[in-house]
Amino acid sequence: MNHWDQLLAPYKQAVDELKIKLKGMRGEYELENIHSPIEFVTGRVKPIASILDKANEKGIPLEKLEREIQDIAGLRMMCQFVDDIHSVVEMLRKRNDFQIIEERDYISHKKKSGYRSYHVVIEYPVQTIHGEKKILVEIQIRTLAMNFWATIEHSLSYKYKGQFPEEIQLRLQRAAEAAFRLDEEMSLIREEIQEAQAFFSKKKELDKEVRKSAKNKLGRKRK
Repeated sequence: MNHWDQLLAPYKQAVDELKIKLKGMRGEYELENIHSPIEFVTGRVKPIASILDKANEKGIPLEKLEREIQDIAGLRMMCQFVDDIHSVVEMLRKRNDFQIIEERDYISHKKKSGYRSYHVVIEYPVQTIHGEKKILVEIQIRTLAMNFWATIEHSLSYKYKGQFPEEIQLRLQRAAEAAFRLDEEMSLIREEIQEAQAFFSKKKELDKEVRKSAKNKLGRKRK
């Protein structure tokens, strides 16, 4: 096992464990048939090249990577509505299996680029064969619209190496505002949306039961 494998193994473990735990939160809502503020959860460990690029950009020596780069392990929690983001943050604050060490609200205080998201940096204890190791993990909480914009902006940032042409920058800023207006409009009809989703969910379950019943009847006839 080389140095990078040893360094990143606890981060991979942290991401895997947290994905299960955070997805489990959504599952609890589904079991109680109530709206889940969590749409879905994804996670990743930062590629080695990206870690080195960030360390070089910020002047971080390799021996300090684990304490000074907070997003080597990263998770994203997607929400349907902006209000859901605040609900998720409150749930994270109440958990006792990790400690929140920093919060950054880029929704109330968006970045100049137009970027919006809520970042929570946690210290998560991973159990290894050498004992407990506390890992920094960044959790980004955002709506689907915010995530769509951020994904496109991230791709363009690689293309232009962070130096956007002025026209592209202006269009990205306008797109960010359009995405946020979409979130605001969806929030205004939140109740109607949730009622429609509940209706279609029940209809889907009913259709499933009808097909199952019809299949069983057909099987009995063949016998």
